[in-house]
Amino acid sequence: MVSINEGTLLSELHLKIIKFFHENQASIDTPRGVSTWVREERPKVKQALEDLVVLKILSAHRSTSTTGYSYTTNKKIISKIEKLLKKRNPS
Repeated sequence: MVSINEGTLLSELHLKIIKFFHENQASIDTPRGVSTWVREERPKVKQALEDLVVLKILSAHRSTSTTGYSYTTNKKIISKIEKLLKKRNPS
């Protein structure tokens, strides 16, 4: 588990999803699509996506048939995530 804010712990699945959206900031994807990209089970991915919406890392775009998720446009959050990802994978 990794902390992004005081008291907020992120699992490896959360981090995989964050990394996907950080690298593809213009994308909007569904739980099915994200589960394919991160190679995890859809129900787990769907819960992790909703967790990240609560943390304002992702935005949910809900319709009657599905929900699409996109990356935050908040520069402060993006900066924190960039530092977190660099710390985990220094180049």
